Amino acid sequence: MSKVAPDFDTSEKNARATQSKIDQRKADHIKINLEQDVRSALTTGLEDYHFVHEALPELNLEQINPTLSLFGVRLAAPILISSMTGGTEEAGEINRRLAEAAQEVGVAMGVGSQRAALEHPEQIPTFAIARKAAPGILLFANLGAVQLNYGYGLDHCRRAVDMIQANALILHLNPLQEAVQAGGDTDFAGLANKIEVICEKLEVPVIAKEVGWGISERTAKLLADCGVAAIDVAGAGGTSWSQVEMHRAPDESTRKLAATFVGWGIPTADSIRNVKRAAPGMTVFASGGLKDGLDIAKCLALGATLGGMAGQLLKAAAVSTEKAVEMLKLTKRQIEVAMFACGAGEVGELENRLAKVDR
Repeated sequence: MSKVAPDFDTSEKNARATQSKIDQRKADHIKINLEQDVRSALTTGLEDYHFVHEALPELNLEQINPTLSLFGVRLAAPILISSMTGGTEEAGEINRRLAEAAQEVGVAMGVGSQRAALEHPEQIPTFAIARKAAPGILLFANLGAVQLNYGYGLDHCRRAVDMIQANALILHLNPLQEAVQAGGDTDFAGLANKIEVICEKLEVPVIAKEVGWGISERTAKLLADCGVAAIDVAGAGGTSWSQVEMHRAPDESTRKLAATFVGWGIPTADSIRNVKRAAPGMTVFASGGLKDGLDIAKCLALGATLGGMAGQLLKAAAVSTEKAVEMLKLTKRQIEVAMFACGAGEVGELENRLAKVDR
């Protein structure tokens, strides 16, 4: 018996140490995103497009219809609160405020990676609060796709979905972030086959999501062949997670490595077009540097179904639910006015109303 106790103690200490590191990483991510300039050196590419203005739109602004149905849920506007956080007390409060805002305005929401909560169930409430606060919204669970190469499988995906009663599961793709992060999970080999299995067997739709470096035509085709229900392009032009990791780097060499990639990635506008070329029937979510409803409207005109925002909403939710609601309502109105002024009464009518800017 004397040998068992030390082994148990060591295992318990290691588990606590791992949990402490995860908690600290999540807390660091929130703090850095709120306080530091972590923007990509690239732009979204949306500045290369403008809507053709219609001085006689033959529409009533108050009858503009930005609503849509997705995965069986009706949305008041094509807006997604992009996946951000969870796992700490502060993150749980932010998720609650974001979910309350999503419920009030009628938009979709994703939570941050739930890996920590699967491994440390005491963190579940910081994610589950989203569904409790927003019983009627389109809600997305979230796991890192690479974890399928590190022991995760269908059961983990089901548990993540059940944890928050999600309508769909996001599998996020972040190879560059893992590569510049000390101790990152970098085995992405053979991952497509494992994603395909999840798509085939999971009871809810699977969404593949980049985290800020965009989607190429090759990747879009590969993901379409896996059977994903949607692709969130998360293009370059907004938050650069290599910059976030630069601020977290434990030493100068790791900091310099992360800093190297500030200009890496495929801009959001190009990523949308890549997916539409490679997989014309694919549902596309546009995110990555979208700053307002006009940017979302441009993405819709390029072929996206939803436009996702994160950084601005994180800052708003850090203040209050009311601030997040205010931002979402403004974003919705910006979409409506853009539709009105280019003569599109329905979201689907935005297509072909963009012109490329001559430079």
